[in-house]
Amino acid sequence: MSEGNKSYRIHVVDLSTCIGCETCQEVCSFINNDKAFIKVYKVHGGIPVPLNCRHCEKAACMEVCPTLAIYRDESGAVLINPARCIGCKLCIMACPFGIPEMDPVDKVVIKCDLCSLRRSNGLSPACSAMCPSAAILYGSPEEVLKLAQSRVAERIARAKVLGELELGLKSWLL
Repeated sequence: MSEGNKSYRIHVVDLSTCIGCETCQEVCSFINNDKAFIKVYKVHGGIPVPLNCRHCEKAACMEVCPTLAIYRDESGAVLINPARCIGCKLCIMACPFGIPEMDPVDKVVIKCDLCSLRRSNGLSPACSAMCPSAAILYGSPEEVLKLAQSRVAERIARAKVLGELELGLKSWLL
């Protein structure tokens, strides 16, 4: 997928902004009939890490699908056509992030589709739209990169060396 395509979009999680509220997980579950395709994991003593399908440029799941049920749409999202899925689970085994899952009822593989119905109506994915801390970004690569660079510049401007100005500290923190 060419990033020069005007409809190409990227989905980015700003881990330093995520507050771990799990709103993304809850709204995803609501949109998808009680199935959350984004999950907030707590790592290293409680740091929240929302994880969903990465919609990889070279998607291993798509490469191994024998029926071509997994495809990329015009925005760059990797989707599954359930009518073509035979439930072989090759995509589940191929995904390095362990994202695709077998639907126990329909016996087809399911995963995040970046809210394809919302996107077809001009809306962003629900996890991004509802995130109270704006930690989940969705947009053109140029838009998202500009916002990310702005956030980094703001954080650098606010950064300080702890201990630099405080009297008597012999140990500093960066």
